[in-house]
Amino acid sequence: MIITKKALPRRTFLRGMGAMLALPLLDAMVPAATAMTSTPAKPVRRLGYIFMPMGCDLSRWTPPGTDGRLDTLSPILSSLNSVKDQVTAVTNLELANAYPGTHATSNAAFLSAARAKHTESSDFYLGTTADQIAAQQIGQETQLPSLELAMDMLQTVGQCDNGYACVYQNNLSWSSPTTPLPAEAHPRLVFETLFGEGGNMAERRAALRKRASLLDWVTEDLGSLRSKLGVADRARISEYLDTVREVERRIQRAEADTADNPLPDLDRPTGVPASYTEHAKLMFDLQVLAMQGDITRVMTFQLARETSTRVYPETGVTDPHHPLSHHGNDPDKIARMAKINQFHVSLFAYFLERLKATPEGNGTLLDHSLLLYGSGMGNPNVHDHTNLPVLVAGGAAGGMKGGRHIRYDKPTPLANLHLTLLEKVGVRIDSFADSNGTMDELFAPLAI
Repeated sequence: MIITKKALPRRTFLRGMGAMLALPLLDAMVPAATAMTSTPAKPVRRLGYIFMPMGCDLSRWTPPGTDGRLDTLSPILSSLNSVKDQVTAVTNLELANAYPGTHATSNAAFLSAARAKHTESSDFYLGTTADQIAAQQIGQETQLPSLELAMDMLQTVGQCDNGYACVYQNNLSWSSPTTPLPAEAHPRLVFETLFGEGGNMAERRAALRKRASLLDWVTEDLGSLRSKLGVADRARISEYLDTVREVERRIQRAEADTADNPLPDLDRPTGVPASYTEHAKLMFDLQVLAMQGDITRVMTFQLARETSTRVYPETGVTDPHHPLSHHGNDPDKIARMAKINQFHVSLFAYFLERLKATPEGNGTLLDHSLLLYGSGMGNPNVHDHTNLPVLVAGGAAGGMKGGRHIRYDKPTPLANLHLTLLEKVGVRIDSFADSNGTMDELFAPLAI
């Protein structure tokens, strides 16, 4: 039998008037031979890294129990209850190369596990980060090899912490030991990076201001495509486009709110939601869209940089984060810091729930992603880089067994986890930084 039916290419875009929109994974993208047996298109593997600054209260972070199960969540992790079956907490990881113990090295070592050169000048030197090692291999098939995001709108310069250049705190991602990759915090510019036309950021921003919606410009191409798709694929595209339009609407609303505000705001360019919560959720939603459209498969997101003095009114805590992290073992200060830790985790939970609710192939976006959430610092009061608060999420379709708590008897390199996650998405390297093995127990059945 000769099969002549052709599958829709995975890299299919809607185009119109200079706009281009990537599509989510559709059944119509199944190769013709496998389509005969109704096999869904094979999803890709993705890596995401979310950074929480300044450690946490480990007594309220560490899950209770000793049998390796994540049946009961700790107070800080309580918001993860709906997705805990795809979350694993890992206890007693360390960043030995982050010592002598600073905020700068906590930030810098989180994805590099490397020792930062002690310098206040431009001769900084670190190491290639895990996300960029992944981008060099699995990122070459997508529009963007990687996506670097943050929540802080302004980057500081000069010397920031104990003689270390600010570049170590500003940037999570480094494509080489001497090349930090700046992160974008402005939702509009991220949207343009994902869906805008060519040119630099200023040109894309000007172009998008001229049109009410990206979707208005791809209507003709969309109509032609829909006529070729089945019912399930048409429903998937409608849901995806509804999400794109909703993100656009939220960005436009933020721009209008800022324009109507007569008070000067030098730290927040037009279009950034005034609420940290709304800003963070918008940035997470943009990552979901980037995954759906297979625009990128590697992402980093910095919830705040080290030494951030941001205040989070959503938590009821009025103290700036950094001063509060140096709590001097004051129980009241520790409790307030824990509320900030819990708040940050709740935003990660929002992201996981969005991914879990987004179907793809035989599973969901969460199934087809591996996500690392954590900090480069354990106890911030003493600038400790041992017993780091770390979570791994997703990966069910790739064999990761969630709903567990892995405790190591002795400090184990965080680099081992980086090496393991890289391996599971198909990136093969012999070692990473100070790794001394892999963490295969993440993917092994839980003993009964």
